[in-house]
Amino acid sequence: MGKIRITKQFNFETGHALYGYDGKCRNVHGHSYKLSVTVIGTPISDTSNVKLGMVIDFGDLKKIVKEEIVDQFDHATVFNKNTPHVELAKELIDRNHQVILADYQPTSENMVIDFAVKIKARLPENIQLYSLKLQETETSYAEWYAVDNTPL
Repeated sequence: MGKIRITKQFNFETGHALYGYDGKCRNVHGHSYKLSVTVIGTPISDTSNVKLGMVIDFGDLKKIVKEEIVDQFDHATVFNKNTPHVELAKELIDRNHQVILADYQPTSENMVIDFAVKIKARLPENIQLYSLKLQETETSYAEWYAVDNTPL
């Protein structure tokens, strides 16, 4: 049986600020993100398995992405932990806001790399992360592909 790719889509709201940026995004603002997660594998062929014919149960994929990404980032504000925004972050945390202090500038590009690492770590060994698409606005998105990130 051949390899099959399946995709599940997720939505979440996240705020961020790009410290040092020379445009409007240096200000704290938010996006309605859309995340498409595509995995690849061989459908289960064991007729005694309740998940016969599935690469991975969409519910199992949803649980992984929800726990690692959506529950963490939805309605949170993301700052680079090495910027002066840390002072603002501390104030927000003191006021019971959800804040993520990331090891990176919270661009869509860096967020999608972070998401790939987190999702890959949770997938069953027979399932590989194929790609991620993180849509920041209706016309702007970042993509991550395993083939682009595999050592030659």
